[in-house]
Amino acid sequence: MLNKLEKAQQQWGGYSDVIDYWLTLRQELLVEYSKVAGLSGGNKNCLPTEQELNRFCEALVDYISAGHFKIYDMVMNRWQSTGFSSNAEIDTLYSRIVETTEPLLTFNDKYSAFVLDEDNFARFDNDISRVGEIMELRFEQEDMLIQLIADSLSIPPGA
Repeated sequence: MLNKLEKAQQQWGGYSDVIDYWLTLRQELLVEYSKVAGLSGGNKNCLPTEQELNRFCEALVDYISAGHFKIYDMVMNRWQSTGFSSNAEIDTLYSRIVETTEPLLTFNDKYSAFVLDEDNFARFDNDISRVGEIMELRFEQEDMLIQLIADSLSIPPGA
């Protein structure tokens, strides 16, 4: 996921403040995910601390909220201000992004105030792995949406 983020930053970094902000939030989320999923540091079989888990849950909710309530609207408004309107492909991508929201928020609801111990390690390990898969799917859909909008903005309306 980090390699894909770097590619997205190289491709769209500096394109707009909104997209830069979006990619920065994604990077922060991935850093926190790496910590709780045991992808960084030495012991991969160690449970995250309550503080690490809470930071990840906060970053997850911040990322989802910023996307739904700020970034998507800002990107779409900018896009529409140039004379373009939504199409089926963009609407489909957006709906796929929305479909990833519920399972991510369910994880947050389950673990944001949860104390992990050895008895629930296996369940957490499965849940955090699934969250990683969902985040990767979401990022792919978001990147396709950014690409569609970037492509359309490079061609004047009616051209």
